[in-house]
Amino acid sequence: MQLQVTLAGFLNGESLWSKAQKQAVVDLENYATKGDPVYLQGFRRNYAVLVTDRYARDKIDSGDFDRAEVIEAFRRGGVIPSAIPGMVFILQYFSAAPHMREALADWHSVDGQIAELNVIAGELERSYAAGALAPAELARQRDRIHQLNDFIEPRSSSFSLHIANGATWMGRVLFASVALITLVAGLLWLRMARRILAGIRGTEERYRLLFDSAASAIVMVDESSGQILDANRTAARWTGRGPDELLGESFARLFASGEAPQDSNVALLRDAAGEARPVETQSALALWGERFVRQAIISDVSERLSMEHERRIASEALAGIAEGVVIADAERRITTVNTAFTRITGYDADAVRTRRFDETRTQLDGSPLPASIWDTVANGGNWKGEVSSRRQDGSSYPELLSISAIRDTYGRVQHYVAVLTDITAIKADRLRLEHLATHDPLTGLVNRAEFERLCEHAILGATHGRNAVAVLFVDLDAFKVVNDSYSHAIGDSLLVKVAERIDRALGPHDVAGRIGGDEFTVLLGRLPTREDARTMATRLLSSLAEPVLVGDYEIALSASIGIAGFPLDGGDPITLITNADAAMYVAKTEERNAFRFYTPLMHADARRRLMLGVDLRQALVRGELYLVYQPNVELRTSRIVAVEALLRWRHPERGVLLPDEFIPMAESLGLIRQIDEWVMREACAQVRRWDQAHLPPLRMAINVSASTFGHRTFIERLSAALDAEQLDGKRLLVEITESAILRLGEQTDRTMHALHALGVGVAIDDFGTGYSSLAYLKLSAIAFLKIDRSFINGLPQDSNNAAITEAMLAIARSLGLRPIAEGIETKEQHEFLLKAGCAEGQGFYYSRPEAAEEIARQLVRSPKPAKLRLVPPKQR
Repeated sequence: MQLQVTLAGFLNGESLWSKAQKQAVVDLENYATKGDPVYLQGFRRNYAVLVTDRYARDKIDSGDFDRAEVIEAFRRGGVIPSAIPGMVFILQYFSAAPHMREALADWHSVDGQIAELNVIAGELERSYAAGALAPAELARQRDRIHQLNDFIEPRSSSFSLHIANGATWMGRVLFASVALITLVAGLLWLRMARRILAGIRGTEERYRLLFDSAASAIVMVDESSGQILDANRTAARWTGRGPDELLGESFARLFASGEAPQDSNVALLRDAAGEARPVETQSALALWGERFVRQAIISDVSERLSMEHERRIASEALAGIAEGVVIADAERRITTVNTAFTRITGYDADAVRTRRFDETRTQLDGSPLPASIWDTVANGGNWKGEVSSRRQDGSSYPELLSISAIRDTYGRVQHYVAVLTDITAIKADRLRLEHLATHDPLTGLVNRAEFERLCEHAILGATHGRNAVAVLFVDLDAFKVVNDSYSHAIGDSLLVKVAERIDRALGPHDVAGRIGGDEFTVLLGRLPTREDARTMATRLLSSLAEPVLVGDYEIALSASIGIAGFPLDGGDPITLITNADAAMYVAKTEERNAFRFYTPLMHADARRRLMLGVDLRQALVRGELYLVYQPNVELRTSRIVAVEALLRWRHPERGVLLPDEFIPMAESLGLIRQIDEWVMREACAQVRRWDQAHLPPLRMAINVSASTFGHRTFIERLSAALDAEQLDGKRLLVEITESAILRLGEQTDRTMHALHALGVGVAIDDFGTGYSSLAYLKLSAIAFLKIDRSFINGLPQDSNNAAITEAMLAIARSLGLRPIAEGIETKEQHEFLLKAGCAEGQGFYYSRPEAAEEIARQLVRSPKPAKLRLVPPKQR
């Protein structure tokens, strides 16, 4: 009976399918002719029947289908409900039966044409929605419909015939073979059931393997409730939960926002510990049985966001760096520039895009950039050098240019990258420093090193010309009284006036220099004899004896002059200067405001120095040397951050002597290293005593002679002094003059590396007062730059000193050195240096050199910075 019902159902289904097909064609043609939406709706209803039946057929043909879903599809297609299970069975297992095979082939053959009818319906609907259908278009569409119907109709009839014949054949065979069929059907059913179960199980296992091995998280979500129906292992791992724990969980609660993200939007997926990762979601809606399920594929976009972040940082860095950056293609045509390039050159990106990069650049002599530059870069190197570049306004400027290349995977140049810097200010600073290297910054006269070089040149010329050269050593009488009575600033202004008078008195071939303090030298060349220098000496004495107006003061002074000549008194600059100095000492001792020619009998000063040397040897034994300490103040906070250990000699007859009075003698006697070692030990011991007293930690600066600094045992003795007091090397600072560094040569580099290894810093003392070379500022241990007091005097009124000081501070900043200004005596100097960016200061404005006990009292008495006040000058 069930089989009969099934056969009847097939016939009923065939009738419904044929009727739906035919009626769909009729409705579509009527809609095409009349444009009435009623016909379009009729077509849609019949087309839905065709699509539903075809869907059920294809699902059964696939062998992997949801039975309930197929039954529902046949039900919607109008098949008798009681016949549907049998139809499914016959289509699944008897699709190859006589006539059934042909019927199904006819059914399959018209799938494409029926789908084409739906396409035509859509085109007609759009055409009518846009307006009336043109006659030609109507004719074309009707012709398409007829053609499709001509193809479908015979196959539909064939389908109906084969269904009927198949039903007849099956009816005949049915009743004759019912018992056999029942038996075979039972056996086949068992066999097919096992096969189906195995297929389903294998399909599920393959699906689960792919599902769980996916790199992205996959979550199946009930569309209506938003609850998770299934999730793969990746989703479980990312959320910190087991797959079973996710079932029934709200999909939206997996995200930090508490809402399900929109497709392609970045959201934060939260794990059980509260950690979040950036993800991007893509989803698709599918029908599972009778429910709609959304499959959400969640991809981790952490790496992509990181790369985007890095690109954004690189872009912002390119825009923000101070140097100009240009990117050009392989033809050297500009593609990209940064903001600094526009600021430096005046060209914006649009103005230079596609222009050749080297179009506005030449060599310093005006010639084009050579091909060797591009050859160097093309061969894998980088090129760096100075060129002349032209701004948009036509002006030129010196430019430091660095060019490199970006290559593809085959090593071919894709882009050139150029980094450029306007070095106008740097070159100006260099010229000023070159001037400082050969000239006294206070007076503008040549310094000692340059004077000696010019003197050597004059001696060479005199040797060839058989004439004489004279060196005049000029020392101001009682200049110390001026400093003590007025101030160092007045004293410096006086020295400038003296230098101007000396310079005015000279001839075109004469040279004046300042070699230190109130000591000047004059070089007279092309003299017939040494005695011809008498005229110049007389003229200088007369000029310097006239009162000098400095500020509100009129100062009267005089000078003593010593004269030594080549070839009578010496054959080299140092000898001539030394002998002229000896003659000056005799003039100062005997008369003042006078001059003397050098004679070999002038040894009184040498004898006096000899006695001083004997006393100095005893001073080391008797413990007559001691240290005083002058604080270094941090300008911004007025806090004492360091002290400088200053050596004093308590002479039993002559009282307290300053280093200038005995250090040269110590150097000549070979005692300087012993003195320096005593200073190192005593300074380290004092730091230790302050630490034991629980005072704030201070940096201790000590002065070291060139002889000690360059000696092979220096590092060993310094390390021993630190170890004896258990001090960190960072607590100690070694001060050495730049002229001493230059005299040491290669030994300087080795010593600096050793100090750096100990942690001991080095300060360049009296920077700019001698022969300067910027190369040594790059040495590893150098951390501080001390600006000489001669540059501080006159600040801020003296524009030259202000410019020189600012240049030195700029150099210190660019090299990462900490600047220290010495000789600060006024509030104005303090404020100028603070504004200019100086870090530390030292001078009478803060404190004079004091004993260790007084330094301790200052630190205990004033734990917080006190208001700055000017300390009146007195004997140091």
